[in-house]
Amino acid sequence: MKTKENIKTLVIKKPLKLDCGKTINNFPLAYETYGSLNKSKDNAILVFHALTGDQFVTGINPVTKKDGWWSYAVGPNKSIDTNKYFVICANVIGGCMGSFGPSHKNPDTNKIYGTDFPVITINDMVNAQVNLLDHFEIKKLFSVVGGSMGGMQVLQFISNYPDKASTVVPIACTSSHSAQNIAFNELGRQAIASDHNWSDGKYLSNNTLPDKGLSVARMAAHITYLSKKGLQEKFGRKLQERDALKFGFDADFQIESYLRYQGSVFVDRFDANSYLYITRAMDYFDLVKQFDGNLSNAFKKTKAKFFVISFTSDWLYPTQENKDIVIALNAIGADVGFVEIKSDKGHDSFLLDVPDFLKTLKNFLDKSYLER
Repeated sequence: MKTKENIKTLVIKKPLKLDCGKTINNFPLAYETYGSLNKSKDNAILVFHALTGDQFVTGINPVTKKDGWWSYAVGPNKSIDTNKYFVICANVIGGCMGSFGPSHKNPDTNKIYGTDFPVITINDMVNAQVNLLDHFEIKKLFSVVGGSMGGMQVLQFISNYPDKASTVVPIACTSSHSAQNIAFNELGRQAIASDHNWSDGKYLSNNTLPDKGLSVARMAAHITYLSKKGLQEKFGRKLQERDALKFGFDADFQIESYLRYQGSVFVDRFDANSYLYITRAMDYFDLVKQFDGNLSNAFKKTKAKFFVISFTSDWLYPTQENKDIVIALNAIGADVGFVEIKSDKGHDSFLLDVPDFLKTLKNFLDKSYLER
């Protein structure tokens, strides 16, 4: 079914026990599809989105009226070719684009959940989304693909469901969140919580928005998605529409203006509580700990073919953290390929027009599809 905002929603009636101990059922999972499912139902790719993504992978997002977050990679004749593959993407639970999240009403109290919403994990997100396979009667996906937090979901998915995907493509991700990344996420959460409009998460009930705090959170995170070299080349110390310093606290530099813009447009499309919940899920992600310190054990039950991709200038999820996944796979003799793409665009490289990356991804998927 579709809501007035053209959001497809699947109501998951089956109870889902969350890692926090609570159980949810009859909850909405918003999703979108691209391309067509073939008769043998073996051409499906489940794409997992990153922290601030959603189900609208490509084309025009009907809610924001902007291009989908992975328009460079997904579409006819692109890396993930929708002439060939049936692409499915769901908004994660905890999100704010239609899936069950903190902006929903609690049926028991008839009030918006806010921070009464249960804490969720990457594992919970994946276990919710696997219901889409049953909905489409897909026994086995051709591939699971995702970057950043999407890559974490990819790893969790194949660990939980070792027989449900033929190929596995984690991009620019990690098997456990580092202390540095937890620190950046906490900075963002504290920015939101420090906004007087946040009201302990009850802002929607009060008809207010912690827009300043959410904007600062986005600005801080956005810096981590870029690289020092990329920032220097794009902005350097260029002034913003002026010839001299103003000796004040307006945006003198172009980089300041850019970050303020990124923060301001973000608050129009994202929910502050969702930001808290999703960053928390990322911080809790630790596939190594789930398997008692042995990452290899997370993958020992699958025969899937892996392809791990990292970027030279990504300091948020550096190449070594991606290589650790490859090492764990090599230790159990898994079929795994690895490539480090040269790019000065930082962590965001997987979202941008980086020809070497887009070509490499396409070659792997198309070759694997022919060989299946």
